Amino acid sequence: MYQAHFGLREAPFGLTPDTSFFFNGPQSQKALNTLLVAARNGEGFIKITGEVGTGKTFLCRKFMQSLGPDFVTAYIPNPNLPPRSLIRALADDLDVLLEKDADQHQLLKSLNLRLLNLAAQGKRVLLCLDEAQAIPVDSLEALRLLTNLETEKRKLLQIVLFGQPELDVKLALPEIRQLTQRITFHYHLGPLSRDDVDFYVSHRLRVAGFDGARLFSRGGVSKLYKASGGIPRLINIMAHKALMVAYGEGRQQVSARHVALAASDTLASKPRRFWQRPWPWLAGTGVLAAACGVSWTLLNR
Repeated sequence: MYQAHFGLREAPFGLTPDTSFFFNGPQSQKALNTLLVAARNGEGFIKITGEVGTGKTFLCRKFMQSLGPDFVTAYIPNPNLPPRSLIRALADDLDVLLEKDADQHQLLKSLNLRLLNLAAQGKRVLLCLDEAQAIPVDSLEALRLLTNLETEKRKLLQIVLFGQPELDVKLALPEIRQLTQRITFHYHLGPLSRDDVDFYVSHRLRVAGFDGARLFSRGGVSKLYKASGGIPRLINIMAHKALMVAYGEGRQQVSARHVALAASDTLASKPRRFWQRPWPWLAGTGVLAAACGVSWTLLNR
């Protein structure tokens, strides 16, 4: 709705992890460097944790894209699977040919043969598991056993776990302590700082085609930081809504007031004290509705 109004080629604050928008901030770059160094060192297990919305999936996509031709990657977005199903999902991603009724022994034998063939071609195989906090304990143990597959020189399979902090709770269980001891590289993604939020917003706007001086005022950025807590997903949601509000008013810059109205219309924004201040929430909803109404009117002229 607002792209032409602000001189944008595309929406700058989408929630889809488009790697062209990857932000090389201090945290994300350090996490990416950790992953690349660990992968090239041939480590068995690597772990990345972070709260909801801090960009773990985005980082995972950028990491796999950055590995180069020497790596063969497999990606399982929802690993909440029993051991056999998880191993079969890995085999499918690695193009392992299996009989429909293959038993566990045949499955592991075929997977091992595929890994050996790839190693003979000079390829490293890396499995990325998103939402790793959801993996059942017995499936984690099955993954550990898979990392026992190795040549005299290196592991045949490396595994990267991307998960919420609950993953650390699961890894602290005594029954999987052997796996925990094998995690040699790890990094925790935290929220962005106030300055990082400013750079983050500017970066995404530039990638989307904005070539002006400052679309979000300094006050707007400060309000965005406070309302989002520095969580990138919440920044995207509220920045998108704030652009809608400013567009609905015909403004060329997003102010702190626009961001406040967007935040009041976002359930996860903080702080949210509806029992103390109910009116901003109602106002935010009204302005967002007005922005949509203006857009609809313009489209139908």
